[in-house]
Amino acid sequence: MKQLLQDAKNGELTLAEVPVPALQPGGIVVRNHFSVISAGTDRATMDFARKSLLGKARSRPDLVRQVVQKARRDGVKAAYQSAMGRLSALQPLGYSSAGEVIEVGELAGGFRVGDLVACAGVGFATHAEYAYVPTNLAVRLPQGVDPRHGAFGTLGAIALQGIRRAELTPGERVVVIGLGLIGQITAQVLRAYGFPVLGLDVNAARVEQAEAWGIDHAAMIANAETEADDFSDGYGADAAIITASTVSSDPIALAGRILRERGRVAAVGDVGLNVPRRDYYAKELDLRISRSYGPGRYDPSYEDHGLDYPLAYARWTEKRNIEEYVRLLSTDRIDVESITTRVYPVGEALEAYASVVNPSSEAAPPLGVLLAYPTASTEPVRRVPIRSADTRRPTSGVVQVGLIGAGGFTRDLIAPILAKLPNVAVRAVATASGASATSTANRVGAAYATTDYDEILDDDTIDAVIIATRHNLHAAQAIAALNAGKHVHLEKPMALSIDELVALESAAKASTGILSVGFNRRYAPTAVAMRDFLRESRGPLMADYRVAAGYIDPSHWVHDPIEGGGRILGEVCHFVDFLSFLSGSEVRSVSAARLEPKGESIQADDNVSVTLTFANGSVGTVLYTAAGGASMPKEQVQALAGTRSALLNNFWSLDLYSGRKRTVKGDGDKGHAAQFDAFVRAVREGREAPVPLDQALNSSLATLLIYRALGDGTSVRVEMPAIESGGGEDS
Repeated sequence: MKQLLQDAKNGELTLAEVPVPALQPGGIVVRNHFSVISAGTDRATMDFARKSLLGKARSRPDLVRQVVQKARRDGVKAAYQSAMGRLSALQPLGYSSAGEVIEVGELAGGFRVGDLVACAGVGFATHAEYAYVPTNLAVRLPQGVDPRHGAFGTLGAIALQGIRRAELTPGERVVVIGLGLIGQITAQVLRAYGFPVLGLDVNAARVEQAEAWGIDHAAMIANAETEADDFSDGYGADAAIITASTVSSDPIALAGRILRERGRVAAVGDVGLNVPRRDYYAKELDLRISRSYGPGRYDPSYEDHGLDYPLAYARWTEKRNIEEYVRLLSTDRIDVESITTRVYPVGEALEAYASVVNPSSEAAPPLGVLLAYPTASTEPVRRVPIRSADTRRPTSGVVQVGLIGAGGFTRDLIAPILAKLPNVAVRAVATASGASATSTANRVGAAYATTDYDEILDDDTIDAVIIATRHNLHAAQAIAALNAGKHVHLEKPMALSIDELVALESAAKASTGILSVGFNRRYAPTAVAMRDFLRESRGPLMADYRVAAGYIDPSHWVHDPIEGGGRILGEVCHFVDFLSFLSGSEVRSVSAARLEPKGESIQADDNVSVTLTFANGSVGTVLYTAAGGASMPKEQVQALAGTRSALLNNFWSLDLYSGRKRTVKGDGDKGHAAQFDAFVRAVREGREAPVPLDQALNSSLATLLIYRALGDGTSVRVEMPAIESGGGEDS
């Protein structure tokens, strides 16, 4: 399918051929008929992408802070690679579309194949021939509503949310400041509900466009105060809805001058928020921020997982706002054609964007620009060849790899490592998003990109797969790959429950392929030196692993109990395995305590202390916390055995104590490259998995049992026979 993608580094647009997105249980796949290019939002996106690195940094200091914090924790090299990886990715554009449902997920109740729907969401309702959309971001179009009009559903929801934030009552007079696309839709919705409306803009053409469809009053902002006085019979308007987009705070100041006492201001557009206290204080004005489409926006449980808010407590969610807008369309109270500047076929998408970003000075700036897509029924294609694939590379003696998962970890770390290793080539990339799969496949020179990982499992030329998807997919995908006879490198965690771990163990033991797990810290040069030094004592050790993990926003998918499983399963498993590696022994018991969660500042998995006992008598603790100063180095390990002691400082240095101190310098290498080199060598030479299966299972089981230890408040035995017999319980 064709999809419009943007280079995040320089803003260049590409109309690429990518695979149709994968169907997921909680959503639908839609054959788009139309998608909307929003002049304001899309121009802002383009402007940001076209900025230099310095310009991007100046306009997004929040992102700069994230890079600085990562550099402090993980080193400058890792922070640079991560930042450049983000900028090298091709980003999908668009967030409002409409089309026909062609596939329905098993949990996507309320939809049928053939339904016409309006779709919403950045990354979902994109400028593409096909789109995957979660259930709470799609609504069925009422009978008679053309998808050409339904494609504006998201923008209608934005307008409605701004109106709701203004808390209007019947008869109140409303000023809309900014008559771009959202402003015109807002004014039309207000008029449909019977509110008197005054529209204001700095552009005469915008004012004329509003007058053409019949707005009550429209005027230039230069005349705003006089017009508002006449419009409100001298009392001042009851409310102002700001839909302009400008870095200036002038719209906020203007609203303060033209409203009556105790009037309300709803800020919908991206405007400066320097509030003039004199006017706002004197009139006791209320300023409200309107957040996009409505309640549910930015909440993964709502948008991604389809968990609705009870209507009694959230009458107007983002989905119900879209439903209300398309209902208004069905009553013919909204004149979409009057705000539609032009419709371009998708093949002319680059020209369409040029008309929005660089409008002709001789004509009125465009409002709604639509892309139209072929509507003929065709079979979705989920595998596309990559023209940039290096077909000249020799294949004899080369391990052919399929990548399953193409997120930031694959993009920033796995792909660059594989590119440097000898005797390995990436043949295919699979991920649910066609844009992501194609972008990564181009970067690594793969032969094809796909959104169906069965394509990789069925490809006889592929020797091994590397799985780096969301945590909830790990076990099932690894089992499928092992059953297909592939060698598997599985990023941690191995599983999110004991049942999954049991099934994975069974598949690994029955497969002709090896199963390696991404416990990379075992391979760090300083870690190997530390282990070898301590083993000279020939006795059990006492070890402590302190991890300043840093804060992760509660909305991040790692915290999600469905996709991520929490930070204990996702991250603490690393440190449990490292102490097992360091002691040279398996974990035999686990006890744990944690800080109780408190609001959003402390999550249940953010702060935990774990004590491990090992079969050889060693004892280790993991102190994992999101608390503390962000500038503290992330990881420190200290261990003592016999007459020897060692202190590992964030993999940058290793202090060894035996009579006298000796320091081994490191470079922050956490063993990723050595880990993949060991995996490729094992595949080529027919060796066992680099991390022995029994050790990987033991570390993973011990991590899963941390939850039981936290719940019981007691020490929990870690017994491998429980896995082999299918015993135990889910975490």
